[in-house]
Amino acid sequence: MLDGLGPEPDDDALLPVRMLNEFAYCPRLFYLMHVEGRWADNVYTVEGKVVHRRVDALDHILPSADRNGQASAAGGPDGDTHGSGNGDETQTRDNKAPDDGDAPPTISRSVPLDSPTLGISAKLDLVSTAGDEAVPVETKRGRVPQTPERCYEPERVQLMAQGLLLREHGYRCDHGVLYFAGSRTRVDVPFTPELEIRTRELIRQAREASNRRDMPPPLEDSPKCFGCSLNGICLPDETLILKTLSEAVDEDAVIARPTGAEPRRLYPVRDDALPFYVQEQGATIGKTREVLIVRKGSQEIGRARLKDVSQVVICGNVSISAQTVQLLCQADVPIVHLSSGHWFYGITHGITLRNAYDRAAQFATAGDRQRCLEFAKDLVAAKGANQRTLLRRNGQAPAGALEDMTDLIARIPQATAADQLLGLEGSLAAIYFRHFSSMLRPKDFDAEWDFARRNRRPPRDPVNAMLSFGYALLAKEATVALLAEGLDPWWGLYHQPRHGRPSLALDLMEPFRALVVDSAVVTAVNTGMVRSRDFTRSANGCMLNATGRKAMIRAYEARLDQLVTHPVFEYRCAWRAVIRVQARLLARWLRGDVPRYESVVTR
Repeated sequence: MLDGLGPEPDDDALLPVRMLNEFAYCPRLFYLMHVEGRWADNVYTVEGKVVHRRVDALDHILPSADRNGQASAAGGPDGDTHGSGNGDETQTRDNKAPDDGDAPPTISRSVPLDSPTLGISAKLDLVSTAGDEAVPVETKRGRVPQTPERCYEPERVQLMAQGLLLREHGYRCDHGVLYFAGSRTRVDVPFTPELEIRTRELIRQAREASNRRDMPPPLEDSPKCFGCSLNGICLPDETLILKTLSEAVDEDAVIARPTGAEPRRLYPVRDDALPFYVQEQGATIGKTREVLIVRKGSQEIGRARLKDVSQVVICGNVSISAQTVQLLCQADVPIVHLSSGHWFYGITHGITLRNAYDRAAQFATAGDRQRCLEFAKDLVAAKGANQRTLLRRNGQAPAGALEDMTDLIARIPQATAADQLLGLEGSLAAIYFRHFSSMLRPKDFDAEWDFARRNRRPPRDPVNAMLSFGYALLAKEATVALLAEGLDPWWGLYHQPRHGRPSLALDLMEPFRALVVDSAVVTAVNTGMVRSRDFTRSANGCMLNATGRKAMIRAYEARLDQLVTHPVFEYRCAWRAVIRVQARLLARWLRGDVPRYESVVTR
């Protein structure tokens, strides 16, 4: 089954208390982080890590609880037993500073505790102990919220769970402290019976949710989404919009946006991290700390900071050190392998997503011929519509050719088999490429730029060489996007699986061929970015030389970085972001989180 409960819960798997905090905040965020292993940093999470640096520096062990009022172990290794204005001053309520002659409270930082009975584990930021009493202190990066309790429920639940763990280990614990670094203020949180009941119920719900296959629904128009680092992965508004649009689709599949359904773009329009291409033959990629350094012989020819790199693209005879591979795998930065002719043939990546539910749904869908057919119809119709739009805007094709393409696109919904779709797709491509040359106005025109039809393996003219190279780069981009979602890029729904072919990546990229690659080729030719001297020709074929490849990569990356209004959600973002959103929505469609997969079609 792909819905409902999954396997029986693992009694030995303890729920981290920090995940209990996330569950109380948003069950969908909890699922993405705890079940699927998803994570993304933003300014708030980075600031939180900085705030926690001191308490995370070294794990401490709690002293044994002493009913006689004396702790049986000394303070932490640094001997710090007094506060310093940063959350260490924890003598509140009954755990007060001792009278003369009594031992001071013991301060322990980064304390690991677990309880199979409760089913939870935690690493407590700081614990103040005196005799058999303990007070947990949790550090928060922000300021004290303006609420009656001066804190939010997820924070109180997290602190209460830590108190339950301390009680399990023999301590009396009737309150905790939240230290807000932003305002340097401590807030006392009493452990009331109501808070304990609520915390135990959330532990039960969270443990149950961690063993489900279906993802909780997103929050609706919640202000929580703005500060969430996973909002671009969760896609709350997009998910709700697609569900609403699916209900609004009429029998002719014409979509009308419901009134008031305006999604918020909750993630950056462009990524700060970009692909790092290395195509100097004989070069070696190494690292110094978190900086990638490219050398050829003893000469450094390039470098890039790890945080600025989304993927490393190795072209041909380029080596990479084992230490660098390890660093990239740990940082979840894929290494893409292209041949010297820039054919995409492999990828190296770390172990990222932990769940197999997306792939299970993918394989189940691949066995459902009707669902695959509906998906394929959407892809072919989108691809044909985008080809027609590019030709209409930039070419001089006769009206009859555009009308023929419109008629072929209109026949796609009536197709009853994949073979019919392949025939319609081929007919659309034949018309499109027959008039492709009408979009080309090269600055150094000669016979070499003549383009009559699509050919490959090997391409026989400069335009086909550029198209093949661009499609290889796009297949790479689609493969990286699918792997980031936990899908198998080699097992397609429309393109049939075949050894060595990333079939699902080819599915995903179909609507983007004209929008990204063909557009980049037209721009590169018409602006003179690529000239006739940038190719190596022989009787058997034509290929880009080193200068031509660099120029084509610039044109391709510039197109991916170009902003566009998303045709479904109507906000601005780069084409690179659109591809990743589509991969994400494909995974959600496979899982049933959204009822319909909508391909990107430009107007």
